[in-house]
Amino acid sequence: MMYRAFTSADFDALRALDLAVQRREDLAFDTLSEREREGRLRTSEAALRFFERSEHSFVADDDGELRGAIFAQSVWQGDRPIVLIVRLWTAQGAPEDTARGLLKVCSKSAYDAAVYEVHGPVPADLVDAAREEGFVRIGAYGVRHMGTRRETAPGEAL
Repeated sequence: MMYRAFTSADFDALRALDLAVQRREDLAFDTLSEREREGRLRTSEAALRFFERSEHSFVADDDGELRGAIFAQSVWQGDRPIVLIVRLWTAQGAPEDTARGLLKVCSKSAYDAAVYEVHGPVPADLVDAAREEGFVRIGAYGVRHMGTRRETAPGEAL
């Protein structure tokens, strides 16, 4: 498995991976309104171009097949930067250590940029990978969805 920065040549595969993961995470995904489906997907043209340049986003490439991806960006906190993981995906049937490898390469890119904190949500299926990479739990990660999105957005009420 090779972990590398992605390019525009990967955009279609990233869109397919995003859609497959959404369908795996929510079996009713295809029945949601178009607006909600678009709200959950993170692979619009603008998002892909942004994360392509973020210096902290990578794909897991298994001999030309995308097996996972991580989208992350540097965020200035006023007194120090962090790298914020926005989304981490693994393909169905990807090697077990794919998520861990993506977390590792993202953490290394942060460290190489003199950023010493990596933040991000850790879904239940990725807890082991995050633990193995040294992540710690600091409270709960909460999201407030506004307007009509609140009715259909994913998540569990706090």
